[in-house]
Amino acid sequence: MTVDIANSEKTSSRIFIICCLALLVTSMTFAIRAGILSQLGQELALTDSQLGWVNAMAFLGFPVAMMIGGALYNILGAKKLLLIAFICHLAGLFLTMSASGFWGLLISTFFIGFANGAVEAGCNPLIAETYPNNKTTMLNRFHVWFPGGIVIGALISKAMTDAGLGWQLQIAVMLIPAFLYGVMTLKQAFPKSIAIKVSTTDNVKALFSPLFIFMAICMTLTTTAELGTQQWIERILGASGASPMLIMALITGLMAVGRYFAGPIIHRLNPVGVLLFSAVVATAGIYAMSIATGSMVYIAAILFAIGVMYFWPTMVGFVAENIPESGALGMSMIGGAGMFALSLWNPVIGSWIDSARAKANAAAVTGVNPELAAGQSVLANLSLFPAALIIAFTFLYIYMKKRNANKEKSSTEAASQLS
Repeated sequence: MTVDIANSEKTSSRIFIICCLALLVTSMTFAIRAGILSQLGQELALTDSQLGWVNAMAFLGFPVAMMIGGALYNILGAKKLLLIAFICHLAGLFLTMSASGFWGLLISTFFIGFANGAVEAGCNPLIAETYPNNKTTMLNRFHVWFPGGIVIGALISKAMTDAGLGWQLQIAVMLIPAFLYGVMTLKQAFPKSIAIKVSTTDNVKALFSPLFIFMAICMTLTTTAELGTQQWIERILGASGASPMLIMALITGLMAVGRYFAGPIIHRLNPVGVLLFSAVVATAGIYAMSIATGSMVYIAAILFAIGVMYFWPTMVGFVAENIPESGALGMSMIGGAGMFALSLWNPVIGSWIDSARAKANAAAVTGVNPELAAGQSVLANLSLFPAALIIAFTFLYIYMKKRNANKEKSSTEAASQLS
């Protein structure tokens, strides 16, 4: 089926802004939730393991929405997916503010996670088809607003916490950009789609290719290394002598700048080279944070930021460019795989903190802060995720180099036969 797309520069620009605003809300939910974990734990008498399950709901709702949205993208289109996201954002935020215990937070956080996943499911393929010759660069530019929103959310959370304002008010702040992107989406005419060359059945078949399965496994590791570390940053670095929310703002601010200027780097190193470089630096960064205290934590955080800044958009861009037959479903499923893995790992990370703290208290070593020991122990565990990626992306680099060489050889032979 072939349909027209109104791809004027003005329309594309407005739609890109709507996508960025929707992603801003997504990232603010992430940052502010990380900033209020201690308040939630104290006011609602929740353990770190229970907080882990609350976090898990955000990362479970995300892949559920991405799987459904990716499968139905050809039918629903990006506008309807963004409206679904808007409704679920409102429901999740209002339910969170009225939550009085563990189960209320669990349900409301799932709604927020579902909304966040619907944003990604609608916006990633929309941007990829709007910029077919510059997919990875534009996806990186779009994803500037994930770390950008975390900077904004982290600074808001810190300022409101320092001012003694409750966590409900911090949640309420996110209603402003949510209403903004919702109203803009309702008023904006969206392009239907570009020519649909591959059916949804073919999209599904592409998900079972060895390359896609390999990338999905890698995505579970990149997402946990990046977001698993950041989501718990207030808990694992709270006793390090540095401000966790300022560290988050520093990390995500650097990520935003790096993603905005990603084009030249990606063209120079190619996506696989970028991923391999990122894995090496991310491993060094997380390990450095696990042994640093005081001002040195900020230096380690800069290293971590450089390592993880290109993970998510480059993984999505790699699938869009190298497994194009997977379509919108492939881009949704690759992100869904990462978030689903994170939903499983969040309770584990929470239990790591509880366990490490109990162990430190039992050891009763003089001069050792149990909270600091617990945070450093968890960071040491998290450094294993990007370390495994160094091996995986080395193999991917060798494979893609051989694959591209074979393609060039085939093209040369075909051209010589024609001449």
